[in-house]
Amino acid sequence: MKPIVKGMFAGHDKGKLYVISDVQEPYVFLVDGKIRTANRPKKKKLIHVQPDYEMTDAVRDEDIRKALKEKSCKELKED
Repeated sequence: MKPIVKGMFAGHDKGKLYVISDVQEPYVFLVDGKIRTANRPKKKKLIHVQPDYEMTDAVRDEDIRKALKEKSCKELKED
């Protein structure tokens, strides 16, 4: 299994995609740029998160929203 690092896409809630903003074993901090902003991440245990292993370098909330939107559109096209 690959290590989980900052900047990876990850799923937690059904149909919801996040970006990992920080990793502090056994927790990860998830952001979506809307409700869960960079200043207010969602703290989750690693075992409850499904990592995607695709990376983004987005740090600002606007960039995170854009990266998540592009990722979602890309996945819809593949299906």
